Amino acid sequence: MMGLKLHFAPNSRASRISWLLEELELPYELNLMAFHPKDLKSDEHRARHPLGRVPVLDDGEISIFESGAIVDYILERHKNGGLKPAVASHHFAPYLQWFHYCEGMVMPPVNTIVVHTLLLPPERRDETVLEQARKLLTRAWQPVDETLAGKDYLIGDFSGADIMLGHAAFMSNRLGCIPQEMPNLRAYVQRISERPAFAKAIVMGL
Repeated sequence: MMGLKLHFAPNSRASRISWLLEELELPYELNLMAFHPKDLKSDEHRARHPLGRVPVLDDGEISIFESGAIVDYILERHKNGGLKPAVASHHFAPYLQWFHYCEGMVMPPVNTIVVHTLLLPPERRDETVLEQARKLLTRAWQPVDETLAGKDYLIGDFSGADIMLGHAAFMSNRLGCIPQEMPNLRAYVQRISERPAFAKAIVMGL
């Protein structure tokens, strides 16, 4: 029987999936690629993802991309809904909210910051766009800081929402966009960083 295979490049959303697989102690094969067009835009990888992106997860005959979809797939298919509250639970709505808040509100300005600090050549970077993105990202984290008051994780217990938003919080902190005035969020990033599965995912290239 074919197992799980994660198509992975460092410094990408694929680290969410390696982190989740490590948390669940699920065996998997890692196809490590360079975060470079020679790998990601190759004909071989475009056959897996039409835009040449990561992550892509193969599970036997099934192939799926989009990190949020992969997280949900793994939790339903390989963990019987573990790390995800039941629909009848009062935690279900906030779980969904924070799970999707990541890509809806946090990652768009993160993407802009990365483009204008790392990806574009200096002569093409726009300081006005960069500053606007930094302000937007810091504002996006304010309600997360507030919801973490008195809690270790977003819905109390560690969940798939933390895989999504915790990864984004760690990256935002590296970009200097989580201020000292958000102590709950800063403590959350530290808590996430100390999880053994997360540390292993960093070694593989968070």
